[in-house]
Amino acid sequence: MLPLRDANPTRRVPVLTIGLVAANVLVYLYEAVLPEEALGSFVLQFGAIPREITRLSNLAGSGGLPPLVSMVTSMFVHGGLAHLLGNMLYLWIFGDNVEDRLGRPRFVLFYLLCGLAAALGHVVSAPGSEVPMVGASGAISGVLGAYVRLFPRARVMTLVFLGWYVRIVPLPAAFVLGVWFVIQVLNGLPSLAFANFGGVAWFAHVGGFLAGYLLVRRMERPR
Repeated sequence: MLPLRDANPTRRVPVLTIGLVAANVLVYLYEAVLPEEALGSFVLQFGAIPREITRLSNLAGSGGLPPLVSMVTSMFVHGGLAHLLGNMLYLWIFGDNVEDRLGRPRFVLFYLLCGLAAALGHVVSAPGSEVPMVGASGAISGVLGAYVRLFPRARVMTLVFLGWYVRIVPLPAAFVLGVWFVIQVLNGLPSLAFANFGGVAWFAHVGGFLAGYLLVRRMERPR
């Protein structure tokens, strides 16, 4: 299943959601023009390395930022065009309604808190990993958790693949995002055996989603 858009209007232009998409795109465009060696150094410097975070000190030769700072900067670095486009699609579809409900200042804080929770989720699953974690997916997972709690019945136009059968179907957000969450957990459990060797940070998605689901009601703007 691939969500394409939702049928859930907002009251205001989602300025911050647009701004976050733009920031991620601009950082990726900068990455795209870097030579290969410089790009590797960039990822080491701005990515979140679990072993650095658990030790609260940089690894020799990483040249990175303070570990806690890298947990924030890593949210804006991506490992490729497909990585970027997939994350921005989910942020664009679901971010506007969460921003609308929380209000702009709360939404920024909420997004960053979910990203930090996601990074911690990955660190717990792979504390000794020296592979940098990058991408906005952890913070966006928090947005998904918030969305499913606030708008479980909202219709999401979803591209469904069943063999040769491909069709766009309106499905409840609770179903679409519930299936997404289960997939993260099911993929994450077997990956624990190889967590220190890199790959998809499944438990960053899980941690971000749970943080968003739990935090959103506490941070919701009074109506």
